[in-house]
Amino acid sequence: MIGEKKKQKVVFLDRDGVINRDSPNYIKSWSEFEFLPGSLEAIKKLTMNGFVVMVITNQSVIHRKMISLKALEHIHEMMKKTVLSRGGDIRDIFFCPHIPEDQCDCRKPNTGLILKAQEKHRIDLKSSIMVGDSAKDIECARNAGCGTVILVKTGNGALAEKQLKEKMIRPDAIVQDLLEAAHWIISRNPPATSPGPSQSHE
Repeated sequence: MIGEKKKQKVVFLDRDGVINRDSPNYIKSWSEFEFLPGSLEAIKKLTMNGFVVMVITNQSVIHRKMISLKALEHIHEMMKKTVLSRGGDIRDIFFCPHIPEDQCDCRKPNTGLILKAQEKHRIDLKSSIMVGDSAKDIECARNAGCGTVILVKTGNGALAEKQLKEKMIRPDAIVQDLLEAAHWIISRNPPATSPGPSQSHE
């Protein structure tokens, strides 16, 4: 029911540096994809506590011609399958394929990806949560109107802290990793229901 969907709280996750280990050479294949410690458990905990998890990620690796769209889709399908096998669920993935010079509206810190997710899933952004490891993630969430933003220290977290201080942007919490973020989120948002992982992905 539409009324129930509006009550669902969505947790947006950045990908590289939050779910998996980031790389200066980009993630170009599933063999290069490495889940960060605790990230699978974190997504499971969020799912089992009634949160809808979506991924919001910049993937300029596409326009840099370092990977095909089909290869990226394979990485994401394998990521979702692995998460599902561990008891979690990623409902949807939104990515920007552009480089900064393209000046698109979907590359974080611009808000295009979150707004696309909002339109597709009828999300109440005021009750949504964003977890990221970069200043771009936090800025994007603030600009889009997400109610809660969390910075994790994995990935680019240390640099992000400095950049955010310079811009006078404050996340609601700064935590070590995604698992700590999940605990923080769950402790402040008691679940009304625990639907568990779904068996289908959009």
